[in-house]
Amino acid sequence: MRGRDQGTGERSAEGHIAGVPPGPAATTGAPGPDTGDPAAVPGPRTPVAETGPAAGPEPAPTAGGGAAPKAARRTGLLVTFVLGGLSAVPPLSMDLYLPSLPEVTDSLHTSAATVQLTLTACLAGLALGQLVIGPLSDRWGRRRPLLTGLVLYVLATAACALAPTAGSLTVFRLIQGLAGSAGVVIARAVVRDLYDGMDMARFFSTLMLISGAAPIVAPLVGSQVLRLTDWRGVFVLLTAVGLGLTLLAWRALPETLPPERRHSGGVGQSLRAIRGLLADRVFTGYMICGGFAFGAVFTYISASPFVIQEIYGASAQTFSLLFGLNAVGLIGMGQVNGKILVGRVSLDKVLACGLGVSLLATLALIALVSGAFGDTGLVPFVLALFVMVSAMGVTSPNTNALALLRTPHSAGSASALLGTSAFLFGSLLSPLAGVAGEDTALPMTLVQLGCVLAAIGSYLGLCRPWRSPRQEVAR
Repeated sequence: MRGRDQGTGERSAEGHIAGVPPGPAATTGAPGPDTGDPAAVPGPRTPVAETGPAAGPEPAPTAGGGAAPKAARRTGLLVTFVLGGLSAVPPLSMDLYLPSLPEVTDSLHTSAATVQLTLTACLAGLALGQLVIGPLSDRWGRRRPLLTGLVLYVLATAACALAPTAGSLTVFRLIQGLAGSAGVVIARAVVRDLYDGMDMARFFSTLMLISGAAPIVAPLVGSQVLRLTDWRGVFVLLTAVGLGLTLLAWRALPETLPPERRHSGGVGQSLRAIRGLLADRVFTGYMICGGFAFGAVFTYISASPFVIQEIYGASAQTFSLLFGLNAVGLIGMGQVNGKILVGRVSLDKVLACGLGVSLLATLALIALVSGAFGDTGLVPFVLALFVMVSAMGVTSPNTNALALLRTPHSAGSASALLGTSAFLFGSLLSPLAGVAGEDTALPMTLVQLGCVLAAIGSYLGLCRPWRSPRQEVAR
């Protein structure tokens, strides 16, 4: 093993150190509720080198052909772009719409809290849809559920553009989220099909470079659309984006789950796989940790249009620029994580540092909005938000990688649980940011603090990163 990869000590799906794969005939056993053992469906696994794909040229898989072999890592920039685009469906669906929230409130003659429910409905759909589509992709392969979901996403988005009331818009947003969840959950499962160990963590950071561009571009584009048309034009643009992504996925993305690795037991086996995953204490710890961390960021996403524009008096264009700046920080830290830290520093240590920085940033936000330093204005507030959001660039890819390392044979179900927890926590917690109305940002910062503390608590209490894999198995 090369010097820069030493000392990572990551826990793999079989309890081995990541990068030292088990023998070809290795199988996994049934987990106990508190053993830390992986919850994976037994079966053979192809050993994969830690540092990259197998040497030698591989035939490029075709979109309609058989499953791509796990050794065929370098699937090309187009497939990487498609996976990044699929991962960007949630931020596109949410962030392109953000600058228009005040206009939707006036156009549909409703309250800010009601309009925020349209965000919550989309987020809840993204959460619940993953819980269904992820296990389905373990049974039927990745392409069929993905393409079906993308087609439904296009139809639901077009219906949003025609919604006559806030209630109908909320319903269509829920359907949009349910269908759009296919993109993000299957993209994550495809990465697990193709990558292992450090390579998987690096590729998640690469996807963040692509999908992270959506929060930068989307609010800027959304604000410019509002200069030309009204909020309905935002959904027309989203419909066009969804249609283009559907065509790209159909033409360029191969099947990555071969028939012999698919589950054939129907709903019962899917439920057993999910139950086994939840019985794995360490997997559940990373899942809850990532979910609460995302909850803190989504609280910022849902409340910041009102906080920055209504409380601090910024324009829609200024808000879009500031929102994009935070997304730059998110992408930048993701690349630092993937290009510099992964392979040199333990993923658990990087995750712990990210959570610590998030805690400090949220404490600073509370001090600023509560007036502890007087009237400081917009700039210090935005700087503290920038630090908190940027920390997600290391927490999100590492919680995903550490959790998925434990689940080589149930990637779809594991991906569904990770995505569902994140979006469900966000949809349930973010409305609390508006409980005190539109005149104070204190509820937003308190919800963020609670999310970060819960993430830290689950990480320390369930993942117990100071324990070695052998200690986990011995218990």
